[in-house]
Amino acid sequence: MSNRIPEDHQAKTAKASRKAKLTAHRGLATWGEKLVPLGEFRRAVDGAGRRLSDAQRDAAIERFTAPVGDGVPVEGPYRRVAVCGGVYANAYALEALLDDARRRGAEAIYCLGDLGGFGPQPERVWPLLVNGGVRTIQGNYEASLASGRDDCNCGYADPRDNHYAAISYRYTAQHSSPAFKAWMGELPERRRIRVGERELLLVHGSPRRINEFLFASTSPVDFLELLVAQNRCHGILCTHTGLHWHRRLPSGADVINAGVIGRPANDGRTAVWYAMLGCGTDGTLEVEHVPLSYDHQALARDMRREGLPEPFVETVLTGWWTTCLEILPARERAAGRF
Repeated sequence: MSNRIPEDHQAKTAKASRKAKLTAHRGLATWGEKLVPLGEFRRAVDGAGRRLSDAQRDAAIERFTAPVGDGVPVEGPYRRVAVCGGVYANAYALEALLDDARRRGAEAIYCLGDLGGFGPQPERVWPLLVNGGVRTIQGNYEASLASGRDDCNCGYADPRDNHYAAISYRYTAQHSSPAFKAWMGELPERRRIRVGERELLLVHGSPRRINEFLFASTSPVDFLELLVAQNRCHGILCTHTGLHWHRRLPSGADVINAGVIGRPANDGRTAVWYAMLGCGTDGTLEVEHVPLSYDHQALARDMRREGLPEPFVETVLTGWWTTCLEILPARERAAGRF
């Protein structure tokens, strides 16, 4: 007679165990490193902080949600526009983008900043941007290089992320001429464009902060609606995370992370990504995330020749991130290889 436990019984036991773990905290609250009864936690909260009258609370909410006037002129209107983020000194991808976007009928090409970092010989992208008529804004890299900062102001908190960010920034600073840095410093921090009837705000990280990470999984709808309303636009385009996404909000506004063309999107593909925007027949914004192939083998050879870290090269050749991973939220981290 077999002593083997039936599979259905094992499945039920595992399910019950998972449910027990999920419900074990009910009636309790997390307070520091311990769980305490919810009533005790509520009593402590009631006695802490600052109390506002209804009028004070309403005034505080009104100040926080008040529209922001930035005085930035609106460019366009356009019927079709290409937008990229994070060139990261990848001249090969930038050349491919210029050809691909024009072939797809782009009337204008915009870049959301971070021209250097990660890749080799950053100054090679400068004439491509200028001669290609690319309308560029400042990312945290440009702001830091132009002002002589010691770090990239990338917004990382993990020591390993900051270690590789420091290597990348130091290399870029050493291989960027004073003239290139001065040009970066003259770039605007934001731009506004009109695509059809839609006015769009272009920023690097977010409208609030140049190095804010707007990830798909951690940017709730209400927060994005607030950003759009505060900035008096029909949509926002950003980058900085390195991962592309698009969300159409209940209001009809669009928030688009254009991704980056400097390195793959941690998806196991060597292609990089940019966004094509167009006018929908119903007045909405058409958004297409476009995969872009380029000579990644040549980029890897250049990176090795310049002595850049081998994990950077591995990312270019495999499509999987090997550095700057700790900033990723759980869902985005789980989608990668490491």
